[in-house]
Amino acid sequence: MGQGTPGGLNRQPGDRKNDGDKKDKKFEPAAPPARVGRKQRKQKGPDAAARIPAVTPLTKCKLRLLKLDRIKDYLLMEEEFVANQERLKPQEEKTEEDRSKVDDLRGSPMSVGNLEELIDENHAIVSSSVGPEYYVGILSFVDKDQLEPGCAILMHNKVLSVVGLLQDDVDPMVSVMKVEKAPLESYADIGGLDAQIQEIKEAVELPLTHPELYEDIGIKPPKGVILYGEPGTGKTLLAKAVANSTSATFLRVVGSELIQKYLGDGPKLVRELFRVADDLSPSIVFIDEIDAVGTKRMTLAEDVNLEEFVMTKDEFSGADIKAICTEAGLLALRERRMKVTHSDFKKAKDKVMFKKKEGVPEGLYM
Repeated sequence: MGQGTPGGLNRQPGDRKNDGDKKDKKFEPAAPPARVGRKQRKQKGPDAAARIPAVTPLTKCKLRLLKLDRIKDYLLMEEEFVANQERLKPQEEKTEEDRSKVDDLRGSPMSVGNLEELIDENHAIVSSSVGPEYYVGILSFVDKDQLEPGCAILMHNKVLSVVGLLQDDVDPMVSVMKVEKAPLESYADIGGLDAQIQEIKEAVELPLTHPELYEDIGIKPPKGVILYGEPGTGKTLLAKAVANSTSATFLRVVGSELIQKYLGDGPKLVRELFRVADDLSPSIVFIDEIDAVGTKRMTLAEDVNLEEFVMTKDEFSGADIKAICTEAGLLALRERRMKVTHSDFKKAKDKVMFKKKEGVPEGLYM
């Protein structure tokens, strides 16, 4: 048994070589891993030799030249825009100056209204054509002596205060109807209407030229004359001859002009027409094609003879004629007919005449 070593290991004589080898061997660190992180996936696809090569621009100076050319174009456009603005600036200033001068000359916009009622010297109630009535003030420079209810006034566009007075408050459509120059047609241009010319002279011309004759005899001249007949028989020519032979104001209007689009404009035009005729008296109002106003007619049967009722000696007023037509229509509706026959007019006439004579006594006893 040999002696033991201090470390408690039994060494043999042949072990020294192994001890020297252990002392000569140095520490070598481990090799680093090939990749840190997620595991790299294998790319699928063709090999590198079979892939399509990537096309990249090789002339970088050409791309830079193209970029500089575009920048130059933008700079030229900006320079041209600035030059145009500098050139147009004096023109815009002159235009603005001219616009301000025109606004000063034109003033603020105004609207036309009617004076309804005067409250005091500085306030009034006015109305416009498109709105309700307003309580507004009257400016100090307005002539208050000429203000009266119903007159046309000028109002401020925003505050609606009275800023002026319209002296000539005639409707423009009525002003157009007025014939300033007398027609050239005379009675000598009309042939074959001697009786009609004599009648219209007595009814229209003579009351204007010699009104004392009617006063001496004690009768009133007729206020209106109806000229009827087929087209082309000389009705309008006769009216022009009357206007040529008299010095009165001649107002000519077509019946279709009295039918307006909005409700109330037609009656307003008629009132304005006769008001102007009254202001410009003596005057003649000639309404041509008056049948355009009353275009509605009854549906009559073929056996109706209206001349039989017209030529009767019964004194029918306008109300009586309307009552006869209404009663005849009711009789036709009573029998479920859509046409009025001659017998309906006879029955209606007898009924209206009976009601008219019902309250009249047969005689007077003294």
